[in-house]
Amino acid sequence: MTRNPQRRGSLFAYARSGRIYRQLYFWVLVAILVGILVGWLAPETGQAMQPIGTTFIEAMKMLIGPIVFLTIVGGIASVADLKKVGTTGLKALGYFQIGTILAMLLGLVAINIFRLGDGVNADASKIQATGSAAELIEKGEHQQWWEFLTHVVPGSMAEPFVEGDILQIIFMAVIFGVALNAIGKIGAPVLDIVERLTKVVFKVLNIIMKAAPLGAFGAMAFAVGKYGVETLTSLGWLILLFYGTSIFFVVVVLGSVMAFLKLNIFSMLHHLREELLLILGTSTAEPALPGLMSKLEHAGVKKETVGLVVPTGYSFNLDGAAIYLSLASLYIAQATNTDLTITQQMGLLAVMLLTSKGAAGVAGGGFIALTATLSTLGTIPAAGIMLIFGIDKFMSECRALVNFCGNAVATLFIAWWDKSLDVDRVRKVFRGEYVPPLATGTPSGPEGETAPAPVGPHPGENPAHPAESASGEGTGPGGAEPTEGTARGVTEDDDASTPAALRAGVR
Repeated sequence: MTRNPQRRGSLFAYARSGRIYRQLYFWVLVAILVGILVGWLAPETGQAMQPIGTTFIEAMKMLIGPIVFLTIVGGIASVADLKKVGTTGLKALGYFQIGTILAMLLGLVAINIFRLGDGVNADASKIQATGSAAELIEKGEHQQWWEFLTHVVPGSMAEPFVEGDILQIIFMAVIFGVALNAIGKIGAPVLDIVERLTKVVFKVLNIIMKAAPLGAFGAMAFAVGKYGVETLTSLGWLILLFYGTSIFFVVVVLGSVMAFLKLNIFSMLHHLREELLLILGTSTAEPALPGLMSKLEHAGVKKETVGLVVPTGYSFNLDGAAIYLSLASLYIAQATNTDLTITQQMGLLAVMLLTSKGAAGVAGGGFIALTATLSTLGTIPAAGIMLIFGIDKFMSECRALVNFCGNAVATLFIAWWDKSLDVDRVRKVFRGEYVPPLATGTPSGPEGETAPAPVGPHPGENPAHPAESASGEGTGPGGAEPTEGTARGVTEDDDASTPAALRAGVR
């Protein structure tokens, strides 16, 4: 019997991927554990590891802006109907608000049940804010709820990329993508350059990600070395309540959304394990953004949906931050003996909906949003946030993890809402089964939905990493390198006026 070499290659990739020591997430996990031990046993050495962690995070942040811009521009410029882009954006914003409200309500319920602040009896007039905490408090007190609206428009074309402001980059990318789509054939060469640059940027990402274990080690060693395990024990119950509430939100609330989609939340978490461990090690969700976008695209979510929903969610869909804000606000109120009625707590929730958006993408954003909330409400003393400043670092990991999970589920739900989600393909990808890479732009139905390419498995591709081959080489966000016949995603039936057809002749 003749063996299929293509099939043989995929089986070989499966065998190789089964070796745990070859997986990136294994080394990230080892690095986190080693970092904890170094920070605990040798605090000064742990603090000296800070440059390793910050350098890796900065290297990842360097790519966030270009990836967001190129992905959104390429996605919007490629669609035939711009109305669908606007509809998708409105659906996403509506979903984000509902998710944020549910997260805040859950936090309020948890802290009202357990009331961990009772008995602290802190005198707000005697609390002194010093150092970086004082700077964040001052910034939060001057934060206006409407500033995130006016802040969206950048002062120059380069400013958002220099400052790393995701909201402003999204704004520029949407306008640029719409304009590129509107000018038709003239913009075809520019769109081709955008697609080629996207591949280059993801290749750079693949190279930098190889240093993820070092970054996780440095960040974790510094955090434990500087703040110490005694910080965890001093307000341990509040940390446990926050983590417990967050786990409940992910498993029950987000799990219910996944069940509605006929998907499993635990399968999704397992599929995204590398990104989750990277967040755990670095305390920020930004380095995991490119990986999330890449894996969701491979799972079958349309490029334009991923490019619009995921970056926007990083600024507007902050479920972890929402839980933190409601828990922290009520804890401070209880600790300072400030009684709040149910009506006042609902007013607090309404203020948090606005202030949480105002601090999106800002360094120390959660702390600034909390200060802005307390200052706007005026009932709870803003100086009381010093009571929880010491444990904020250890709560930031959980905030980022929940934010990340919420954005992954949101993207899948919006794709389903747009009737463009191939649930069977997503299920197979999440289970670790091999599926052929998608042929970009190949229509499969009346809605013009993307369908899997009618080709066999790509030889040597690692099924666990659609953006990597068996040799570890990155091939871009879509998985394997497209063949000549599908390089531009154009079929013989493509109308000459479609953006995909316009790009077909551009090399």
